[in-house]
Amino acid sequence: MDLKDIQNLIKFVAKSGASEVKLEMEDIKITIKTGSDPETTTLQYAPVAQMPQALVSMAADSGAHLETQPPAVSAPKADDNSKYITIKSPIIGTFYRKPAPDKPLFVEVGQNISEGDVLCIIEAMKLFNEIESEVSGKVVKILVDDSSPVEFDQPLFLVDPS
Repeated sequence: MDLKDIQNLIKFVAKSGASEVKLEMEDIKITIKTGSDPETTTLQYAPVAQMPQALVSMAADSGAHLETQPPAVSAPKADDNSKYITIKSPIIGTFYRKPAPDKPLFVEVGQNISEGDVLCIIEAMKLFNEIESEVSGKVVKILVDDSSPVEFDQPLFLVDPS
């Protein structure tokens, strides 16, 4: 079963109104549960071949946010930005600097941020993933334009931790 099949299954379950769907095949086990909130769907995907179980909370097209792993923070670069920490994209998707077109930006250059502050949203398959900071410091540079596609592990922000 590929990613597209899983996406179609999630859409089907969301539209059907079912509270839980389980699918077991020879190499994978998928459980999709919808909570009491009709906008939230939980996908539990566990390959049977001794892989750790991954739990991903997925949201419907309404714009609810996806809980995801925190962004990767790389080691400082060896050039003029060596004193800065690079915050990278944890997923592939479309980068947005604000939660909605009529809302203010999450962060701007020169703004102080704390650990856990939302820096941006990355939309992947119509799911909006809030990317939170793992470090405290001052935003020195935003490396991606609003509404631009981003790749996994692509640098998004430079943060001065001092």
